[in-house]
Amino acid sequence: MTQIERMKQGLIYDAADSAIETVQNQYLEKLYDYNQTRPSEQKKRQSLLKEMFGSIGTGCYIEPPFHANWGGKNCYFEDYVYANFNLTLVDDGNIYVGERTMFGPNVCVATANHPINVELREKMLQYNKDVHIGRCVWIGANTVIVPGVTIGDNCVIGAGSVVTKDIPANVVAFGNPCKVVREIGEKDEEFFFKNEKIDWENLREFQSVMGHVK
Repeated sequence: MTQIERMKQGLIYDAADSAIETVQNQYLEKLYDYNQTRPSEQKKRQSLLKEMFGSIGTGCYIEPPFHANWGGKNCYFEDYVYANFNLTLVDDGNIYVGERTMFGPNVCVATANHPINVELREKMLQYNKDVHIGRCVWIGANTVIVPGVTIGDNCVIGAGSVVTKDIPANVVAFGNPCKVVREIGEKDEEFFFKNEKIDWENLREFQSVMGHVK
């Protein structure tokens, strides 16, 4: 079994294998080009993302600088995903992200891990476990998501969280380790920040054409 085959099967493998590095470097070259684009070169950015990613939907936006072990090759984004500065995707394994999910600045999503066994770590061996992030998830700044985690639809992950276990849908969660604090409910239909009410009527007026506001 080749090292590439071991990598794809989630087994312990040598990431420095020459066959792996040859393929990986092709995507890292594209990633370099992406990070050198000017703000005015939006069409070029979109074109590069399509070349870099496993798949990427309509209207996705990733603010440079963007960092990824495989340049996004093993990432699968649905429509209208947004990422602020310094998104880091350790995409040796697969990363799946649902539509309209947002990443704050300095978020890290990791699929790669190293064995606890010292002998294996001395050889710099690793293994990968996929990460799944649902639709309409908001991930706050400086959050870290570790290998193998699933985050359900509509969640809010508070800034600075370290997500070490699965998070169910429709909850607010934060902390280190990240834990569910509460469900998203009726109060969130009325207030957007503490006791400040959502002005639904005005929002409907200027966003109705986009279909973002019910």
